[in-house]
Amino acid sequence: MEFLVRTENTLPPDTPDDVREALRKGERERAMQLREAGILKRLWRVPGRNATIGLYEAADPAQLHDALASLPMWKWMDITVEALATHPQEKAP
Repeated sequence: MEFLVRTENTLPPDTPDDVREALRKGERERAMQLREAGILKRLWRVPGRNATIGLYEAADPAQLHDALASLPMWKWMDITVEALATHPQEKAP
């Protein structure tokens, strides 16, 4: 299944710089692992916001949940998930 995942980072602004940087580094590392596993397909930044839009592929919603919950910033994310279905125009003749 494919999912469109929108995340907004809600890390408090008074978070110490060293903690913030460690979390960012951990996010990058975990995102690369999810890419290597074929779960994270694409990732875009939302200009002007501390937000992303990602295309994920998972066997089911539970696997997607586990992948998202494995992100270091998980508890500071506002997340919206949309399951995607193939449009008839996208199907091969």
